[in-house]
Amino acid sequence: MPTRLLIVGGVAGGASAAARARRVDESAEVVVFEKGQYISFANCGLPYYVGSEIENRDNLLVATPKLFKDRFRIDVRTMSEVVEIDRAKKEIKVLNHMTGETSAERYDKLILSPGAMPVRPPLPGIDLDAIFTIRSLPDTDSIKAYVDEKRPKAAVVVGGGFIGLEMAENLVRRGVSVTIVEALDQVMAPLDFEMAALVNEQLMSEGVTLRLKESVKGFRKEGAGLVVETSGGEIACDMALLAIGVKPDSALAAKAGLELGARGGIKTNEFMQTSDPDIYAVGDAVEVEDYICGGATLIPLAGPANKQGRIAADNALGRKAAFKGTQGSAIVRVFDLTVAATGASEKTLKRNSMPYMVSYTHSASHAGYFPGGRMMAVKLIFAPESGKVLGAQIVGGSGTDKRIDVIATAIRAGMTVFDLEELELAYAPQYSSAKDPVNMAGFVAANILKGDAATVNWNEIDALEPEKYMLLDVRNKPELDNAGFIKGGVHIPLHELRGRLGELGKDKTIAVYCAVGLRGYIASRILTQNGFKAVNLSGGYRTYSAAKKAASGIRP
Repeated sequence: MPTRLLIVGGVAGGASAAARARRVDESAEVVVFEKGQYISFANCGLPYYVGSEIENRDNLLVATPKLFKDRFRIDVRTMSEVVEIDRAKKEIKVLNHMTGETSAERYDKLILSPGAMPVRPPLPGIDLDAIFTIRSLPDTDSIKAYVDEKRPKAAVVVGGGFIGLEMAENLVRRGVSVTIVEALDQVMAPLDFEMAALVNEQLMSEGVTLRLKESVKGFRKEGAGLVVETSGGEIACDMALLAIGVKPDSALAAKAGLELGARGGIKTNEFMQTSDPDIYAVGDAVEVEDYICGGATLIPLAGPANKQGRIAADNALGRKAAFKGTQGSAIVRVFDLTVAATGASEKTLKRNSMPYMVSYTHSASHAGYFPGGRMMAVKLIFAPESGKVLGAQIVGGSGTDKRIDVIATAIRAGMTVFDLEELELAYAPQYSSAKDPVNMAGFVAANILKGDAATVNWNEIDALEPEKYMLLDVRNKPELDNAGFIKGGVHIPLHELRGRLGELGKDKTIAVYCAVGLRGYIASRILTQNGFKAVNLSGGYRTYSAAKKAASGIRP
């Protein structure tokens, strides 16, 4: 008898599982149940429809029930919510939202792809009309209609994660003044603090107001507008958008007695199999293996969800495929800045008590002599003994995407910083440099491990004891006047250093810094080969100053 495979939920994981199932087994009976109106839509494109960058709403519809039927011979039933799983009978109970009727459906194998729900805390006034979340196409329709018709002048975005920043950008593009309220001390929680500080600068330069380390206490109506009450005061606005995060929609699985993980997601093995061997689960609702640190994690991203859907379909229909964990590769555009990360962050490694080292580089996106290049800040995180690459974060302009993808591939392949030095990457002046930013990150990290360059990081340099360390700024004088400097240091431009070594003592370690770290490295090599002890500020004054401004809570 053909296998009867039922799939609960569409979008990324469920729709991928359905299409894969048909490619694997032409005879299988595949039925998809979706409680909403749309089986597969471009969730990641929703903010850009609000901002009118995506003009045609139909472009957000990735696949329709008709396409699934005509191309894959798959039965898709929208507005059909699975409300119960009877594991003993191997049946599901389905509520048809169009008719109100309930029916039972038999399964041989079942794949759950219920997704995640926006966090909506029970705050006073949270159900007022002008407060929105954005997770589905109907959510997006409501927000866009409000912006189109009401022409709001001011909005508060609660949450500084991916969706919050994307919505902030698109509301600004629609002429709305935006304030972001974030309970953490930084936007973009997956980034480390000093890298997020560079994002702060971009947001503020675009007129976005940041209210960090503030939590929302409630909302109230005032005249025709809203007042958002926070721990730091009140903010008047015309609309508010909740982008606090999402939580796994695991209620159906829990009701069926399937095992949940510590984070509330559905627990699965590497085959995407739940605690019931005939039931699989994929997507934002499941807990998966952290590829770097091990252990269970929740990473609601489209890429892993699609891969999990394929793997679950393979296993449900008799093949063997394994999901080897996720490293959380992610990217977001913040106005004309690109922010990307892959692998473990420094704070994640600290939380897991894993040893690591870091390096910072600031490299041009392409050859300096070719017009249009922009600097990108690269933070590389690696193992202190082997040099194995553990993670990376990049904040920059064009070309950021391909560099993070190269490093993500290196992580998956178990490569080291020494391998990054040797990567032969495509070069033409409008695309890269002969020494690509990935190579440069590898060079700097390898120098640290080889002992060619001792470094000090942005959060350590202020704590250096004056009795043991001397601070040396090797930038040119106009740079100090324009950008500022670290107090208490000596200034000797790099091009004058060899001739002025006699002004420096050998009784202290010299902590050298420049704008981004390159001249500081050259200076430290000059010093060490002339009998001095030296360390270089990794990432230079650029990384240090951005982080210090963010730490001081400077607002626009």
